[in-house]
Amino acid sequence: MPSTTVYNMAGEAVKELELSEQVFGVNPNMAVLHQVVTAQLVNRRQGNASTKTRAEVSGGNKKPYRQKGTGHARQGSTRAPQFRHGGAVFGPKPHPYHHDVPKKMRRLAIRSVLSDKVANERLIVLEDLAMETPRTKEMLALLDRLAVAEKGKNVLIMLPVRDENVILSTRNIPSAKVQHVASINVVEMLKHDALIMPESTVRWIEMVFGEGLSAEEATQRLAQEARENEAAAAVVEAEEAGASEEAEDEAEEAEEIEAAENE
Repeated sequence: MPSTTVYNMAGEAVKELELSEQVFGVNPNMAVLHQVVTAQLVNRRQGNASTKTRAEVSGGNKKPYRQKGTGHARQGSTRAPQFRHGGAVFGPKPHPYHHDVPKKMRRLAIRSVLSDKVANERLIVLEDLAMETPRTKEMLALLDRLAVAEKGKNVLIMLPVRDENVILSTRNIPSAKVQHVASINVVEMLKHDALIMPESTVRWIEMVFGEGLSAEEATQRLAQEARENEAAAAVVEAEEAGASEEAEDEAEEAEEIEAAENE
């Protein structure tokens, strides 16, 4: 089973995280990967190029010269393709460049890229990624602590939820880009040498591309798990606070007993 190291914001290794074999441990399918990349790039084309035929070019209604007796070939209009300012022959016309790829193939291509990143140690997982204020200097320091420069030139940061502080801290860094995990795609991951994502993003990817959940269902489940973790942490804090209060009460009672015995 593939695994990766989880780091904190200080760049220190915290633990080892086991990744899903179904998502991060597959053999990259280069044929499917090529087809998905080609389709994604083709679908970006707008197809707005347009030229005019001789029927659409203005002017040229009058016959340029008489039919016979000039020694030239007969012509009926100066807007024919062989004349200057004439119409185009077989020129481009607006049309869609859409190329559809099955959903299973798109997901297989994404799993292939993720598996390749893990195999080449280009996946960096953080325990949590949060910033109190937007500061580019702090983001540069974080990337330096994570040794991103050693793993490649460009880095793609994937967030489970939109974080304005992280986005504003990264937008002035040419070699870094931030995007929501729901926008995960093959071309962006291939364009960037390394991927940075918190544990919640890894969990989202495993739910969508491993368990087969939709993006909305995965987001809702992540939010539910976050609420449950917060509730459990609050219970633990309350228990610790109650234990400390009991210890203080016991200490006060012991002091009172000692004072009474001394009297």
